Amino acid sequence: MQLYDTLTDLLAAARNRDRQIRFIDGENDESTMTFSELWNRASALLGSLQSRGMQQGDELVIFSKSNERFVVAYWAAILGGIVPVPVAVGISDEHRQKLFRILSQLRRATLFTESDLLERLLEFSKQQQLGDITATLGTRTALMRDVEPGDNGELFAASPDDMAFIQYSSGSTSDPKGVCLTHRNLCTNIRAIVEGVQWTDADQSLSWMPLTHDMGLIGYHLSVLAAGMNHAVMDTNAFVRRPLLWMIKAAELRATQLCSPNFGYKHFLKLFERKGLPDLDLSRVKLILNGAEPISYSLCEEFLAALAPYGLQRNTMFPVYGLAEATVGVTMPQVGDEYSRIIVHRHSLRVGDAFEPAELGDLDAVSFVKVGSAIRDVDIRIVDDADELLLDGKVGNIQLRGGSITERVYDDVGATEELFSADGWLRTGDCGVFVDEQLVITGRSKDIIIVNGQNYYPHDIEEIAAEVEGLDLGKVVVGGTRTRDSQTEELLVFAFFKRDMDTFRLLSDKVRIRIGEQTGLEVDHVIPVRKIPKTTSGKVQRAALLNSYLDGEFDAVIEKMAPKAVGEPTDDDPLVAELELICREFSKERTIGPEDDLFEIGVSSLTLTEIALAIDERYPGKLDISDIFDYPTLREIAAFLRR
Repeated sequence: MQLYDTLTDLLAAARNRDRQIRFIDGENDESTMTFSELWNRASALLGSLQSRGMQQGDELVIFSKSNERFVVAYWAAILGGIVPVPVAVGISDEHRQKLFRILSQLRRATLFTESDLLERLLEFSKQQQLGDITATLGTRTALMRDVEPGDNGELFAASPDDMAFIQYSSGSTSDPKGVCLTHRNLCTNIRAIVEGVQWTDADQSLSWMPLTHDMGLIGYHLSVLAAGMNHAVMDTNAFVRRPLLWMIKAAELRATQLCSPNFGYKHFLKLFERKGLPDLDLSRVKLILNGAEPISYSLCEEFLAALAPYGLQRNTMFPVYGLAEATVGVTMPQVGDEYSRIIVHRHSLRVGDAFEPAELGDLDAVSFVKVGSAIRDVDIRIVDDADELLLDGKVGNIQLRGGSITERVYDDVGATEELFSADGWLRTGDCGVFVDEQLVITGRSKDIIIVNGQNYYPHDIEEIAAEVEGLDLGKVVVGGTRTRDSQTEELLVFAFFKRDMDTFRLLSDKVRIRIGEQTGLEVDHVIPVRKIPKTTSGKVQRAALLNSYLDGEFDAVIEKMAPKAVGEPTDDDPLVAELELICREFSKERTIGPEDDLFEIGVSSLTLTEIALAIDERYPGKLDISDIFDYPTLREIAAFLRR
C-alpha cells in the first residue's frame, strides 16, 4: 500500500474512490456518505470554523453522540491544521470531569458539541461550583447546530511531522495523558495495518467500536479509508443495547472485516444464548480483529463454536496487540493461520524468568493467546527491570521503537520522560515473552486495570473509594485480574477492616455505590483484609493481594459476602418479584431490592443494559434502556410495564 505523507493526502486520494461510509444508529436508522461527500462536507465545516476565528494549531475537542457528525468534524480539523481531540460521551460524573480536565490542559481549545450535552455539562459544572469550567463552557464552545457549513475552508499544507491529533488515555480518572500523534506516526501505522491484514478495496468492514477509541478511529475508519473499502460504523450504544444486531448487519452488508475487544464477545453471547439468531450467512467474514484488552481463549472458543453453524470460520479470529502510544497497531498474526495459546504456571511469570509450561487442568495453570509478530516499521524488545535485553523465552518488559511511536505526552515533560528508556525505547507497561516468534502478553508492569477496553489507574479509584466513611488512603487497595473462569477482567477492592461482617457489608455497599457513581465501573468483589502488604519503603503491594485472591485465600469470605439469592423474593407484587429474579442474574454480589435506585447502587451501564434486555425478552417491546432513566426502581418499572 502507498505510504501517504499526511492524513490530508490520504483523504484527497480516497475522495476519488466510488466508496461510502454507512452510519448505523439502529436496526432501521442508517445514513450513508460517499468519500467525496466527506471531503466536501469537511471542507465546508472547516470554512465555518475558520470564519469563527479558528486557525491552524488550535484544538477542536469533539464531544458528540453522532458518529456522522464526529467524522465530518474530525476531517474538517485535519484539513485546516486544527488538532482534533476526541473525547467519549458517557453517563458518569467521571466522564464529565475527564472532559473538564482536558479542556483545562489544552492551550487554545474549542469544545464542539451538541446543545443537550452542553446543557448537562453546564448544569454539572454549576452544581460542582467549578467556576472556571463554567466560564470556559460559556466562551469556548461551538454548538453543532449553530455551525452551519459555509464556503470551503482554506486547506493547511501539513508536513509529516506536524501534530495530527491528540489521543487521550481512556478511562483515566486523574489528569488524562494526551498522546500526541504526528501525520508521520499515523500514516506509517496505517500502511502497516493495511498490509498486515491484507485489506483491499473489495473488502467491507463493520465496527461498533467508538470513534473516540484508537481501535475504532484509526483501525476501523482511517485505515479502512486508506484501503479504499466501503465501511460501516455502528453506534456503540446500538451494539450495547442490541448486541445481536452486530451479526445481523454483518450478514446483511456481507462484511468481510469485523472487530471486537474481549468483553464484546461475552456481551454478544449472553443474549445469543437466550434468543439465538435468524438464519444468517457469515461465511464472507475473513477476519475479526480481537484486541484492546486481555484476550480469553475460552471466550473466543465459545464465540466461534456458537457462530460456526452460520458459516463463521475458525481462522477469522485474529488476536492483535497495540496501544495508543504506538498509534494503535503493534503485532498481528499471519492472515489465514488459526489462533493459538500457551498454558503456563501462573507463578513462573516473574520478569527475567523463563516461563514453565503447565497442563490445562493444573490449579495454577493460566493460558495466554499469541498475538502475532511485529508489524512493519515496529521493533520490539523484551528487557528486565534495568532495561537490559533478555534472552528468548524469558518473560520481561515489552519496549518498542519505530515510525509510529509517539514522541511526547501533551504538555507533560515528566510523563514524556517516564515513557521512554534512556536509549529511547517506549516503555509499554506490558510484560510478555516471545513463543514461536509470536508475542504473548503475560501481564502488566504498570498498575493499570482494563475494563471493557478502557484503561483505569488503581490509585485513582482508590482515592474515590477512600472518600467513603470508614476508609482512608492506604487502607483501600484496588486491582484487576482475571481468573481461569472469569474470562473478563475482574475489578477488586481490598479494604482494611477488622470488625464484624454485617458492618462490612454496609461498607461494601457504600464502596460499590461510590465507585459506580464516580466512574461508571462495577466492582466484582469488595474484600475485607486485616493487613495491607507493603514494601519496606511503604509502597502497596497490589500484586501480593491479587495473587492471594487467585490462590483462593479469600474464597471463604467472598462466599460469606455473597447475597443469599437462593430463596424466593418476598415482595407481594408478583411482577416486582419477577424483576428481582431477573436482576439477580446480572448484579453480581449486589442484591437489588424493589425500592433501590438502579443508578445509585453501583452497577455499570453494561449491567443495566443486560437487565433491560432480559426484561425486554420477557415482555417484548415494553421497556427500552432509556425508560430506566424515568423509572429507576423495580417497583416503578413494574408500574410502567403494566401501563
